[in-house]
Amino acid sequence: MAFFKKLKDRMFKSSSKIEAGLDAIVEDGGVEEDAAASLVTESAAIDAAEIEAQAQAALDEQAAVVAQENARIAEYERKVLAAERVEAQRQHAADLEDVAEAEERDRLAADARRAEDVQQESEARKAEMARQASVAAAEEAQRADKLRQAEAGRRAEEARLEEERAAREKAAKPGLIGRLMGRGDAKTVVRRELDDDMLERLEELLISADMGVDTALRVTSNMAEGRFGKRLSTQEIKELLAAEITRIMEPVARPMPLYPTKPQVVLVVGVNGSGKTTTIGKLASQFQAAGKKVVIAAGDTFRAAAVEQLQVWGDRAGVPVLTAPEGSDPASLAYDAMEQAGRDGADLLMIDTAGRLQNRADLMEELQKIVRVIRKKDPDAPHNTLLVLDATTGQNALSQVKTFQELADVTGLIMTKLDGTAKGGVLVALADKFGLPIHAIGVGEQIDDLAPFDPEDFAAALTGLDR
Repeated sequence: MAFFKKLKDRMFKSSSKIEAGLDAIVEDGGVEEDAAASLVTESAAIDAAEIEAQAQAALDEQAAVVAQENARIAEYERKVLAAERVEAQRQHAADLEDVAEAEERDRLAADARRAEDVQQESEARKAEMARQASVAAAEEAQRADKLRQAEAGRRAEEARLEEERAAREKAAKPGLIGRLMGRGDAKTVVRRELDDDMLERLEELLISADMGVDTALRVTSNMAEGRFGKRLSTQEIKELLAAEITRIMEPVARPMPLYPTKPQVVLVVGVNGSGKTTTIGKLASQFQAAGKKVVIAAGDTFRAAAVEQLQVWGDRAGVPVLTAPEGSDPASLAYDAMEQAGRDGADLLMIDTAGRLQNRADLMEELQKIVRVIRKKDPDAPHNTLLVLDATTGQNALSQVKTFQELADVTGLIMTKLDGTAKGGVLVALADKFGLPIHAIGVGEQIDDLAPFDPEDFAAALTGLDR
């Protein structure tokens, strides 16, 4: 207070001026009021301010309480969220554990199924191996039995030959009077030891007869088995050779099969000049004579002579021959012939085909087209596909069989012209290499010159053995 008074006193002059200025300002336009009322007013104002301050303080206190409550609630919510997160993590961990357990169960089940499959497969393999072993043992027993039978047959044949030789020698031996008189000299039989040189000369002989190298080697090897070093005559060699050829030919000597299907379609193939057309005419005549109703389709439309030749054979046998203009589509003729044969109730339909091997691609397409077209009428046609071979072509017949097997599904063979310059051995090679059925052989131009194949007669004729 002293300091204030000192300051006021020292600044009296300046403060008095301000004070005067303030008074002037208040007085200018001011209204006089009662001082007591002013004091009351001021007191009321002060009381109002205090009340407002108290209210504000109450509000501030309430706000503080609310803030504290909000903080408490926020802390509670934070703890709840934290607890929920912990629970969610625990649940997630539990779910992962469940998934892992399920996957492990699935894996164990899959492993068990795989183990069961492996066990079943192993048992199946063992059973199959046992079955195969049983089959192999049965086959081995059959082979052993066949070998025993073959050996017994060979020994029996040797004994028979030896008996015949002894009988011939005894019959040729002169009596006592004859020997004394110098008459009745015994007829000699020349024999030679079966050695490597003799076998080689036999192989060369068979090869020169169109039998082929492989077949000739096989035949001579079988002949020499158990006889090497023995002395054999020409007659005995013929008998052995004929027996071996018969053994090769017997499995393929089968007639052309006949089926209940009507018409049974027989597709005849072969190169030009093989005797195919003549063979069709002979077969048709023979089947017709056996009570079968036959129709011929002259499918070689590119060769007028073939059509005319079939017509001649048809007239001889009373067999209808269906033809088409020269150069027309053979497949269309084959289809029409199937319809005609069906209407006529024919048992057999024999279809001639072209044989132009120089145009192999065209021939293949033509044969395939014929087969496609006739299968529209009968999905199983042709029921037989016969390949006609010319015996005079020798080893070339092997390549023809291979070619026509590629062009058509050959089911059987017919060999013609064995009466000419043919050596015949190629038929043995065909049987040995391909195993196709040989239905018939031809030895002339007459109808009865085409006969079913007899392996024993053929072997005897080929070796010059008297029967």
